[in-house]
Amino acid sequence: MADFTYELGADGVAVITWDVPGKSMNVMSLEGFALLDSFIDTALADAAVKGVVITSGKKDFAGGMDLNVIAQMREGGAQAIFEGVMQMHKVLRKIERAGMDPKTLKGAKPIAAALPGTALGIGLELPLSTHRIFAADNPKAKIGLPEIMVGIFPGAGGTTRLVRKMGAMVAAPFLLEGKLSDPKKARAAGIIDEVAEDPVAAAKDWVLNAKDADLVKPWDAKGYKMPGGAPYHPAGFMTFVGASAMVHGKTMGVYPAAKALLSAVYEGALVPFDQALKIEARWFTNVLMNPSSTAMIRSLFINKEALEKGANRPKVADQTVKKVGILGAGMMGAGIAYVSANAGIEVVLIDSTVEAAERGKAYSTELLDKGISRKKVTEEKKAEVLARITATTDYAALAGCDLVVEAVFEDPTVKAGVTAQAEAVIPEDAIFATNTSTLPISMLAKASKRPEQFIGIHFFSPVDKMLLVEIIKGAKTGPVAVAKALDFVRQIRKTPIVVNDARFFYANRCIIPYINEGIRMLAEGVSPTLIENAAKLVGMPLGPLQLVDETSIDLGVKIAKATKAAMGDAYPDAAVDEVIFWMADQGRLGRKNKAGFYTYDEAGKRGGFWEGLAPKYPEAAEQPDLHEVQHRLLMAQVLEAVRAFEQGVLEDIREGDVGAILGWGFAPWSGGPFSWLDILGAPRAAEICDDLTARFGARFETPALLRDLAATGESFYGRYGSGIAAKAA
Repeated sequence: MADFTYELGADGVAVITWDVPGKSMNVMSLEGFALLDSFIDTALADAAVKGVVITSGKKDFAGGMDLNVIAQMREGGAQAIFEGVMQMHKVLRKIERAGMDPKTLKGAKPIAAALPGTALGIGLELPLSTHRIFAADNPKAKIGLPEIMVGIFPGAGGTTRLVRKMGAMVAAPFLLEGKLSDPKKARAAGIIDEVAEDPVAAAKDWVLNAKDADLVKPWDAKGYKMPGGAPYHPAGFMTFVGASAMVHGKTMGVYPAAKALLSAVYEGALVPFDQALKIEARWFTNVLMNPSSTAMIRSLFINKEALEKGANRPKVADQTVKKVGILGAGMMGAGIAYVSANAGIEVVLIDSTVEAAERGKAYSTELLDKGISRKKVTEEKKAEVLARITATTDYAALAGCDLVVEAVFEDPTVKAGVTAQAEAVIPEDAIFATNTSTLPISMLAKASKRPEQFIGIHFFSPVDKMLLVEIIKGAKTGPVAVAKALDFVRQIRKTPIVVNDARFFYANRCIIPYINEGIRMLAEGVSPTLIENAAKLVGMPLGPLQLVDETSIDLGVKIAKATKAAMGDAYPDAAVDEVIFWMADQGRLGRKNKAGFYTYDEAGKRGGFWEGLAPKYPEAAEQPDLHEVQHRLLMAQVLEAVRAFEQGVLEDIREGDVGAILGWGFAPWSGGPFSWLDILGAPRAAEICDDLTARFGARFETPALLRDLAATGESFYGRYGSGIAAKAA
């Protein structure tokens, strides 16, 4: 079967149906584009064809371009990319002009798009080239151009057409933020033309009644002026000046796609439409040739999708969760209950008192009410979700649960107690998971009668918003437990990574050194402004001092004391403890009590740095170079990622990169720690580490694995990109 089919009806309307075999969502391939081109040629050449409707044979229209194809395009080099994109422009321009006389702008055949559901990326760029877009009245459908989210921008005419259709200012959220809309909102914004109960029928009716004037795009008509003004227009000038500042403010200059998109829009607005398409193609080529876009596509699409589909799942029977028990109704437990019930899973939420259990359930009510206020949730949906949650103190209610997730205090004794209580009533084959961020899974599993069915599932807070879930295998955890955890994470629509048991697992192992390095620099006399801005300028969402305020300083103290007790004389962070212990003694515990490294007003809004920092840790007269600060902050994280892989805690670098971006926001432009080291090159990375080690100590020592890659000239993805573990290679 082919990606597109062609059928000419008795009414003279040719229907081209997009229906990629073997896929639940249409994605565009180069072969598919060529077939679409041939069908357009057929329709334009056939006198019996009065017009064309392009639609989908699936419930949605399309999910976009196959990003695997985009990754392959890069391998052909810049010329191959440019020529391939220009061929797409040629096909879409053919649809847009549809055989019209270039002088009189008459004689075209009407071509409409009928969207049954979601239309993203090329799935919207193709309709934008037609003469009218009809969408089904489907509130679940998403329409938009999300390419910027994976490190590229709409390069098949979407950028040029949307700006010329709406103006740069109005188009900005859809292009620069990847904003998605349901059909009615897309219609109100002017992205699509009509919302219809039967979009194919409506499109056919329009095609049969369209006039010549209906088929001329505004930018092809004489006297066209860009909405909001072109760059040389007074209003347009202000728009583009503002857009440049806005883009730099949001991206800090580290996301090449955003800058390229803005350049394509600005330069394209100064020339005729066909020349603007060529400019767009050049900038798109520029972005695809940038290693950042390659890394982002690989991590945020290809690798993320592979992990969500079970790339590292043990080959055991389906372990779909039917009933989950959650022990502890605090913020974590309440969040896990909500995402589980929202995914259609029956939930038993247990706490020590009825009031605490009900408070945990009330958290779901709050989130659902917020969804109702934003018109994203109905009253019926709210009732369904809440009906799935049983809030109780009675462990007997866990009978029939095939998975239990324990989310009580980070205290081994408390966790052991609830483990025993739960195992007394749950089925023999049920899986028991502990939600812990620091305690060793193998130690906690000693409280279980079935250690092979005991596993760690580390959620990140807030559970409803954070995309990553870290699954931790204990020394005796069996494959069924791993599969159960993975299937559960898939059900609640999160992205999983699987790691082996070790102190702090993977995510916290990497993020704690980042925080600590920032605190060390503060104590050394590095300006806190330089520390925080250096982090943001290299793509970190929060500086280390702001991050410790957000996570709470007293939590840092607690972790430091526990780590020191476990490590003894090998404990490396005494210099950091001096700062955070002093902060805690001053009663500055972070944002939660409106007093940390930063000041906060009564509403909790962050202000400037606390004035008490300067007398205690005065800024040195000579400040370090920006790049030195950035290298310290980044290497503190990535070297732990390499060591985790080297030691077998992390078994797959794909999980390391995806986990870093989704778990703690590691510089998304880089594709993750391993991708960043590959962009940098192992020899250069080792050189930076050697310099930092000589000046700041052994924590920056080059791992043997990185040294080996530097010696052989290999990259992490070149050697381990197929999911090979370091210890197996």
